[in-house]
Amino acid sequence: MGAGWLICVNVEGEIFSQKFARAGLFECDWTQRGANFMASTAAYPHEIPDRTWLSQWTPEDTSFWEPRGKKLAWRTLVITTANLTLAFIVWFVVSAMVVRLPGVGFQLSGSQLFWLAAMPGLAGGTFRVIHTFLVPLYGTRHVVSISTLLLLVPLLGWFFAVQDPATPYWVLLLLAFLAGLGGGNFSSFMPSTSLFFPKRLQGTALAMQAGIGNFGVSIVQFVTPWIIGIALAGSLLGKSQNFAGAGATSQVWLQNAAAIYVPFVVVFGIAAWVMLRSVPVRANFREQLDIFKAKHGFFMTLLYIGTFGTFSGLAATFPLLIKQIYGPLPGAPDPLTYAFLGPLVGSIARIAAGPISDKFGGARVTHWSVIGMLACVIAVTFFTAPTSMVEFPYFLAAVLGLFFFAGIGNASTFKQIPMIFPPRQAGGVIGWTGAMAAYGPFAVGLMLAYSFDWFGSFNPFFYWAAFFYVVCIGVNWWFYARKGAEKPC
Repeated sequence: MGAGWLICVNVEGEIFSQKFARAGLFECDWTQRGANFMASTAAYPHEIPDRTWLSQWTPEDTSFWEPRGKKLAWRTLVITTANLTLAFIVWFVVSAMVVRLPGVGFQLSGSQLFWLAAMPGLAGGTFRVIHTFLVPLYGTRHVVSISTLLLLVPLLGWFFAVQDPATPYWVLLLLAFLAGLGGGNFSSFMPSTSLFFPKRLQGTALAMQAGIGNFGVSIVQFVTPWIIGIALAGSLLGKSQNFAGAGATSQVWLQNAAAIYVPFVVVFGIAAWVMLRSVPVRANFREQLDIFKAKHGFFMTLLYIGTFGTFSGLAATFPLLIKQIYGPLPGAPDPLTYAFLGPLVGSIARIAAGPISDKFGGARVTHWSVIGMLACVIAVTFFTAPTSMVEFPYFLAAVLGLFFFAGIGNASTFKQIPMIFPPRQAGGVIGWTGAMAAYGPFAVGLMLAYSFDWFGSFNPFFYWAAFFYVVCIGVNWWFYARKGAEKPC
């Protein structure tokens, strides 16, 4: 390799020296800071690096981490977490609106409603597969900012679509699919975060980011019933619709459910572009495929499908479950009054379980979390054919318990992965497992719909879930949790 220009960038992204040198190792003159360090230019030796790419990042080195690395890592976590929260909001905005569509004039069957709720999950998983490989190619700054701004597409699409009950069903399906753009972001944001933090803090950092990001589900399901009941900007955001429900007619602005988040997407997307930096861990697409040669990547994907697949799948279908099971009864509850509670409980559990997993080990926490999920999913089956509203509190408690233990497992599995794999591979495995588990809303929605169509009950789905949890318990115990396990973590 020949000579080239090198721009030296400190961990805060400031250009402080430029020096011509031969390819190989470059010594950057940091006399202004009173320090010197070496930067490798094994990749792209003839190019001037983008100043948003950091020249070095060694979080396991205490002397590097404490003065400056820690500050940038936590700043990055705050910004990316805010953007991830918006991504989850967009991903689940369809599930919050879909139960209202028939009330404002959309002629949709129960099966069509379940398909609309499930479609963002199908798209989210697909987009996550793509996102798995983006950070080593393009860096944190570009991936986070651009993917956030792309959320404007489904938001603006739903803003216009819900104002016209004559909107074709295929258009609604397409917009539901595009809402999955928000689901895709997880599989690049989380691997990025795993690169910024030392292993001893990755359980906490990843749990905080994912847990707070998961709050987006609760936010959209909590805010939607309130925000659609007011005129945000008079007639500027469109006319109201007549909503027929509970034996009465009221005025709603269903388009508000999408419009309210547009300015936040713009602001946070621009903030990410201006303030984020990228860790110098780079690999082309082919190099990243090595994660598929590791059997533990498959097993950890299985475990995360069990935990996050449950969380995301139930979060998307919980309102419809309440409506289908308890809706025909006298005094039936408004599904959106309770729907936000599940994601809220799961998100809080995920945040709390991060430090616990750092302290006691992810495998041990995963073991007990899936056992809790097994107990709760069996309990749910006793309250899916109610004769009165007396049974509803027990149904709600069982489902919230399922969300709680799933949230714990979401955190503990992401503690296990960085302990099993080296940093770049760990990021790839986190992205891939997140991609597969993101199909949860699609798979759960579809399986619930066919379970009811074929058997007249939702219980066959819950029996299948119980069997799957038993498999997950066995895999986790044998490979990771038992004494003498192959990969104790």
